[in-house]
Amino acid sequence: MDDKNSSLLAEFILKGLPCVDELRIPLFLLLTVIYISTLIGNVLLISTVKRTSSLHTPMYFFLANLSLLDICLSSVTLPKLLENTLSMKTIPFSGCVSQLYFFHFLASSECFLYTVMAYDRYVAICRPLHYNKLMSWWVGTCLAFGSWLAGSLHSITHTVLTFHLPFCHSNEIDHFFCDIIPVLKLVCADTSINKTMILVNIAAISLSCFLLTITSYINIILAIVRIKTVDGRKKAFSTCVSHVTVVALFYIPCIFTYMRPNSKSTFDGVVAVFYTLITPLLNPIIYSLRNKEVKEALTKILC
Repeated sequence: MDDKNSSLLAEFILKGLPCVDELRIPLFLLLTVIYISTLIGNVLLISTVKRTSSLHTPMYFFLANLSLLDICLSSVTLPKLLENTLSMKTIPFSGCVSQLYFFHFLASSECFLYTVMAYDRYVAICRPLHYNKLMSWWVGTCLAFGSWLAGSLHSITHTVLTFHLPFCHSNEIDHFFCDIIPVLKLVCADTSINKTMILVNIAAISLSCFLLTITSYINIILAIVRIKTVDGRKKAFSTCVSHVTVVALFYIPCIFTYMRPNSKSTFDGVVAVFYTLITPLLNPIIYSLRNKEVKEALTKILC
């Protein structure tokens, strides 16, 4: 990062969520419950997959990776939001850099992982005889590692492009965490390259992953219709519905936010709640409650 930037600007002020100044205590309690529930739910899911041999398949390996990403993603934004809800809404310059990097690293990794999980379900349902070959443990490990690596490279690019610019405007970030678009509003240099990269490297990738995921599920639904047994159709539909629900909650708000890099709406902070707070909370709930194998394994562990 630019040493001149960090020396001139020691900290940022996070304005937080809009229109919540009169609800600090209830908001703090609500966010605390969300954070604790997110941690417990995802840790339980990882533990269940790890301790149950019948769940040692690529699908549940990806699901454990998703839970780990959700734990880390919520830990990047929620603790600081909890602190700022009751006290001064400040974050050090270095803390803002770290938060922006890790948020985009984890969120983009999750974006790629959703696409991988959709492909896994497509192969399992549409090409079941070739599943062991197309989705072996080696292939699954490479796809999961590739999702993490692609997320890291994506985040490094935007972090460097954002924080090498000079900050000479107000240090108040109109958001509840350090994100690219709100931080760029404080820059007093040309940000056209940054905004182009946002459209190409975030919005376009999110939209492409979303379309690939939807295409996979369209093919899955067409295959499900041809399944003759009722139990087979019910099981396949149950898996697909849970995946599509999470995918919609994650992708649609992301695309809405990053397709509009010039937006000045305070509503963007509310939209960001879905993919930073709600999705990590719902993932373990949806996947466990709508999945018979996970429910049975979790029941055995808890009992």
